[in-house]
Amino acid sequence: MIPGSVVSPSLIPVVLLLTSLVPALVIFALKEEQRRLRTALNLAGAIAKVAIVVVLIPIVVSGEKLRSSFEWIPGLEIVFVTDTFSLFFVALSSGLWLVTTVYAIGYLEGAPNRSRFFGFFSLCVTATTGIALAQNLFTFLIFFELLTLVTYPLVAHRGTPEAMRGARTYLGYTLVGGVVLLLGVAWLTLEVGPVEFVSGGIPEVAALAARDPATATAIGALLLTGVGVKAALFPLHGWLPVAMVAPAPVSALLHAVAVVKAGAFGIIRVVEDTFGFELFADLGLLAVLAVVAAITIVYGSLRALTQDDLKKRLAYSTVSQVAYIALGAALLAPMATAGAIVHMVNQGFMKITLFFCAGLFAEELKIHRISELGGVGRRMPLTATAFTIAALGMIGLPPFAGFISKWALGVGALDAGEPWVIAVLLTSTILNAGYFLPVIIAMWTEPAATAASAERAPRLTEPGDRARRLEAPAALLVPTLITAAAVVGLGVAAGWEFSPWSLARFIADGAWL
Repeated sequence: MIPGSVVSPSLIPVVLLLTSLVPALVIFALKEEQRRLRTALNLAGAIAKVAIVVVLIPIVVSGEKLRSSFEWIPGLEIVFVTDTFSLFFVALSSGLWLVTTVYAIGYLEGAPNRSRFFGFFSLCVTATTGIALAQNLFTFLIFFELLTLVTYPLVAHRGTPEAMRGARTYLGYTLVGGVVLLLGVAWLTLEVGPVEFVSGGIPEVAALAARDPATATAIGALLLTGVGVKAALFPLHGWLPVAMVAPAPVSALLHAVAVVKAGAFGIIRVVEDTFGFELFADLGLLAVLAVVAAITIVYGSLRALTQDDLKKRLAYSTVSQVAYIALGAALLAPMATAGAIVHMVNQGFMKITLFFCAGLFAEELKIHRISELGGVGRRMPLTATAFTIAALGMIGLPPFAGFISKWALGVGALDAGEPWVIAVLLTSTILNAGYFLPVIIAMWTEPAATAASAERAPRLTEPGDRARRLEAPAALLVPTLITAAAVVGLGVAAGWEFSPWSLARFIADGAWL
């Protein structure tokens, strides 16, 4: 996103892809009983990707970009570049992939078709990495569509009629979105030729808008709609609640690591690195995006209020929360841009914690509904504490991560001369409190909702194995506690060097130079 002073040819971007692609291909070939090898491959790939990202952050922030390019056919190149924004997204997806992998290993212990699951799981992260590193719309399109295809088997993993319906709905929405995106990419390529992302907007796109604003507007609308499906913007959000039939690790992947984040990332790439903020505003598309995002924020919160199914409430919460990113991208102010970028991380950690907790409640207590969560805090205190932290972060209370996002968006709205956004943020905050605080209160103050769930509860005072004394297996509980701690840390340590907030400010300031 920020013009680097040095662009160096390198295979490092390809290596970042291979750290998840190679394990995926090997895992597909493993037999179900080869549990240890499958686990080792999963963890090795995830750790390797995180390690490479950690090494690259200071290099890329210093101004050096690493570039890999391959000509597929004459005139069409596959190009990967590690700029600050792409590496920011890779850092988020790789870090959350690591904790989700540990959680999924514990969650699926003894379940059938684990090699198939973890193979597609790794391919999902490969596609997300490709989206992040893509330096032109052609490369972006390839991996954006690959993400659709490799996520479908994960949504359908359980093979039940409900799972298959949810998977078909997901596939239908995202394939239509992909076709719309393809039309936009093809049309733009016909008009200006193959071009690469440029911070502040592609000059050839600006020239197109100057000579034919109607065509530029239509292309921008197609691109925005195409990525908006995965971002679950209203009214393109219908696939997300239905896809909650998937196992908890897949729900976490959809909401925090891959699909909706890929859509949000795509919105920023289209607005900032394809058209540029000012041009998108001049074409009238930025105002449309702001209105759609605001409607989505309020709509998602209202729908969340009415859900008793825990995962569906969290799904509609995601519809609302991811729209904050779109809203920040639609405001003409560096602080709003920074708020949008940092919310990709903050929402990711908060939402993945909530889905981890939902999976723990389902696995340990067979609880799937909010009306059954009474007294859970006494039966699973660590899990309930993690849920409470993430939920308070979603509401936007300090010192949690969500406060940083909402504060930045509010300041950015005032800087942009859009005070109406403050009303949207306040309304959303009240609605967030409306659908999270009653759950928190019930978990900690009410008696057990049902005798059956009480009988299934971990009995912490009785002798038993270590996992039971910990209220849940360590492979499920430890990732949940780590991400919950991160929700606190991302807020408290927001001002530290190389914190997500500091990096988001750095990226946004560079985009507005």
